[in-house]
Amino acid sequence: MKNDDLLATLSHLVSEERNADTMDIDLLSSLEILQKINHQDQLVPLAVEKVLPEIALAVDAIASAFKTGGRLIYIGAGTSGRLGILDASECPPTFGVPEGMVIGLIAGGHDAIFKAKEGAEDSPELGELDLKGINFKKEDVLVGIAASGRTPYVIGALTYARTIAATTVSLSCNPNSPMEGLADISICPIVGPEALTGSTRLKSGTAQKLVLNMLTTASMIRLGKSYQNLMVDVKATNKKLIARAKRIVMQATDCSETEAINTLQQTQYDVKLAILVILTGLDADTAKQRLKDKHGFLRMATETRK
Repeated sequence: MKNDDLLATLSHLVSEERNADTMDIDLLSSLEILQKINHQDQLVPLAVEKVLPEIALAVDAIASAFKTGGRLIYIGAGTSGRLGILDASECPPTFGVPEGMVIGLIAGGHDAIFKAKEGAEDSPELGELDLKGINFKKEDVLVGIAASGRTPYVIGALTYARTIAATTVSLSCNPNSPMEGLADISICPIVGPEALTGSTRLKSGTAQKLVLNMLTTASMIRLGKSYQNLMVDVKATNKKLIARAKRIVMQATDCSETEAINTLQQTQYDVKLAILVILTGLDADTAKQRLKDKHGFLRMATETRK
């Protein structure tokens, strides 16, 4: 896109407009600046609330993909790409899923996570190549993330995903964007102009973070990764998570600390299995088979007690 065309495009984006409430922000004290930013931030969850039906459609698609061996792939540039990588990287320890079930891709590759490589976002071909590099397939779900809704790198990836009939989702903060036309499901929380004009790592980034949290958390719950509101598939891989595993078992069963520790040791710190053993009185092997029969849903597995 030519520079004059890009300038015209930016002038029509909601996220690039000037915010009338912060025109004097450069004259304010530190506290007053923070009050202005905080006031703008309060608008974000209200914008996300308006697109909950679209988020729910995406959750349904992601959960269905997971059940048939598909993956969730996030792709973006700059802040958007980093947010996708953050959400993807937290899924294995939080929900006990294998590495690679949720993947984050960023324009410019690994180095762009730590140092801005913004020019990489201008190539739609790179978006397609990065998907091919992870053997992206039609069973996967692709979520393209870009506050503007027009990032070429993301558009290239969405375009390729459509050619192989994969489910596509766009996450942007500007309505009627090019990404929307390439997505089966469009999620567009309109947060309005940023406190600092064009700095979409602010409200737009916060909105994206909230939506990404919802996509993975809700889809994992739909897979049986929770019991009540407890993370029962958490992996106890360090001291903090071992303590959390013990606490989760105690919260789910009202057992003593000693019983929680003993049962976790018997089940190789499989939190879900330990809870089922305590609640039903089954031995570990029988409880494991019960969980398998119930497709990992602990609620269902506890229905028949010893």
